[in-house]
Formats: sequence, structure tokens, C-alpha cells
Amino acid sequence: MTNAFEETKIPPGTGHPIGDADISLRHLFVFATVAREGSAASAAGKLLRGSSAIVRSVGALERQLGERLFDRHPRGMVINAFGQAVLTRADRIAAELTELSQAVDERRSAPPGGRARAIFSALPNSRSLAFVVALAERSNMAAVAREFGLTHAAISTALKTLEDRSEIELFDRSPRGLVTTELGQIVVFRFRRCLAELRHIDSDLSALKGTMQGLVRVGALPLGRTMILPRCLASTVSKYPQLQFATLESPYDILAAQLRSGDIDFIFGALRPPNETGDLSQYALFDDRVSVISRSGHPLARKEALGVDDLRGEKWILWRPESPARASLRRTFLQSGLDAPHPCIETGDVAILRGVLLQSDMLTAISASQLRYEIESKDLTVLPIALKETRRSIGITLRFGALPSSGARILIDEIRALIDRMISRGELLPVAHPGH
Repeated sequence: MTNAFEETKIPPGTGHPIGDADISLRHLFVFATVAREGSAASAAGKLLRGSSAIVRSVGALERQLGERLFDRHPRGMVINAFGQAVLTRADRIAAELTELSQAVDERRSAPPGGRARAIFSALPNSRSLAFVVALAERSNMAAVAREFGLTHAAISTALKTLEDRSEIELFDRSPRGLVTTELGQIVVFRFRRCLAELRHIDSDLSALKGTMQGLVRVGALPLGRTMILPRCLASTVSKYPQLQFATLESPYDILAAQLRSGDIDFIFGALRPPNETGDLSQYALFDDRVSVISRSGHPLARKEALGVDDLRGEKWILWRPESPARASLRRTFLQSGLDAPHPCIETGDVAILRGVLLQSDMLTAISASQLRYEIESKDLTVLPIALKETRRSIGITLRFGALPSSGARILIDEIRALIDRMISRGELLPVAHPGH
């Protein structure tokens, strides 16, 4: 007997990058049901649909992804490695939408499994996720319509259909544009996570074929930007030229929010105290100390040793108040019985900090590695003063329970390997408290 799935004509190994393809969520969930049930017939009974419709749905998804997801046999089909990779992402998307439904029901005081579950049937494809997120970001329907190559009327109709079917008002309409409602914010957060899982399918499938591709987004905190991350990005691209990388440089709180929503894959930089991280996982890779740095011709640079008292009355350019380096400097001054320095300039831009130091007698307190090249060229110098209790851990921050893409894991491994080599050469401090 001929297996119905044989109508799907996809030669092995002809897959193509998904990129921003418009993946049908309905096809994805039908595929997941077939994988769990073990046959199209069983899935048809579960979904109350005809077997032929189930076959067409799975076949359409396979053609879209460019890979067979099941191995066909006379007695049925068995999910293969490509199918297992897609199933992992499909299950994670289903979990996100289930949690979304539960959160909406709780806000409405509805019983579990209430009407909010209609959101499943209201989402025809990944494009519907993306345009809702875009509307939340831009608050302008016309701008989003242009971005998606649609008319204003098409976007308006799609949004109304989604809101009607899910019975969730996502946006308030105002003369100044769209304003995301309280429930809409919950929806957008979960949609972002779903889009991240869809984005990773490309990388997962290509990795199974021995080709690394896809986009990796890295949150880059200041300490890693100067030396470690640039070297690792360059070496990773040389080994895997089809991988693409994007770095995002923002304050920690913004990067942490982007990490939680799936917009970035991981953060590299100074770790935060465990009580501040919530649902984020941190992995310390090395330790660093804060140094006081000035231009080489600064009067204090001529002294052989300095104490905290010698810094009294100096002018400062400092990192933002919430930064670990700034907090370390504050603690050192307070423990010495002195008021914490009040900066003349606050900045989060190392280029501005560097320029001000070179053009003035201001001081700063950051990791010397952030100004390594200026120190090596003797334009700047580390003042001879040891700041107490300024050792902090530097490492990787991930969202708890996240499944990074293959490309993200490769870059993380590259960072780990470089840091291990630098520690062995005495260029970096090993982690004092590995459990951080």
C-alpha cells in the first residue's frame, strides 16, 4: 500500500534558509501532532480533520522548510533528525502560546482553558506574529503596512480579525497612533519569544547538514566590546562564513529585557548579583578588577603609590550609576569614610570617555581592558592605587530555559576557549567564586 506522505516531493538535502519566511503556524502544529501521534490517521482523529488535509499540511511545511521531516516506510513514517529539530521548536512555541492563553485567562478571571485559547486558531502564520510586534514597536499602522508590503486596509483588517478571534484587544486607537493595551503587552512579549524560536529553525536545520548559518544576536556590555568579543566574532566568521552576527550595545536593563523577550540570544559582559537576575542564568568565565585611569601626563601619574584620600577633590568622568564599576568605586570611597565621587560627566560611550580623558585631567574608574590599546600606547595610564573589593565576574547571561541556536552556541564556545587561553597565559583572572 502506498503511503500518503509519498506525495510530498522533496529531494533529500535540498533545504534552503528559512530567514524571514512566512511559516504557517497551523502547519507547524499539525506536524507536531503527527509526530506525537505517530501517523496521519491518528493525528486526523485528534484534530478532527481528514487524513488528506493532515497530509497536505505536513507536506506544505516540508516544502517550505526544504527538508523531509519524516522518513517514509511501507508501514508508515518515522520522524527524522530534521523533524526532531523542528518539533523541539514547535513544542516551545506551543508552550509560549499556552502560557499566553493562561496569562490572559488569569487577567480576565476566566476558568483554565477559557476563550483566550482561541488565539491558537487566530494565528495563521509567523507573519501575523511579526506584524503585531511591529505595530507595538512603531505605533503606526501605515508605517508597518509599508514595511510588510501591504496596504493600510490589509493590516487593519488582519489586526481586527486577530483581535476578534482571540477576543483580546491588543491596541487602543488614538489620534497619536496605536497604544498597546495591558493584555496587548503580554501578547507581544510571548509573540517575540515565538518569533525567536522560528528564527532558530534555520540554524538548527543547517547545523544538521554540517553548514552553520542563521543570525546570532549578542547583547554586548562595555567590558567585552574592546577585546574579547571582537576577536571571537572575527574568528567565528572565518570558520563559519555563512553565519551572521548582530551586536546590540545598550544598558544592562535594556539588554536583559531583550534577552527575556527572545530578541537577543545572550549577553556577554559583567554579571549582576543573583538577586537582580530573576529568570536569567549567569555563567562566570573570568574575573576583572576596576582601575583608576587618567591621561599619562596627569599629576597623579607621577606618584609611586596612591591612597583613596589622594583622589579627594579630583574631577571624574564615570560610567552610568547602575554600572558595576561605578558601584565598586562608590563602595570603596564609602568604606574609606569619604563621599562617593560626583562625576562631571556620565556616559555609556567608551569613545566619549576616552576622548575626555585624553583632553583633560579627569579620572575614570573602569576595567583597564576597556582602554587596553590606549594604555599600551601610553596615551592613558593606570594610576598606582588598589581599589578594595572591586573584583567582579564577567561571563555569559542566558534566559533560563532558553535553547540557543547552533550559531549562538558556537560563538559562546569560541568565547569560552579564548578566555581559557588568556587565563592560562596570565592575561585574565580566573573566577574566584565559580558558583556566581
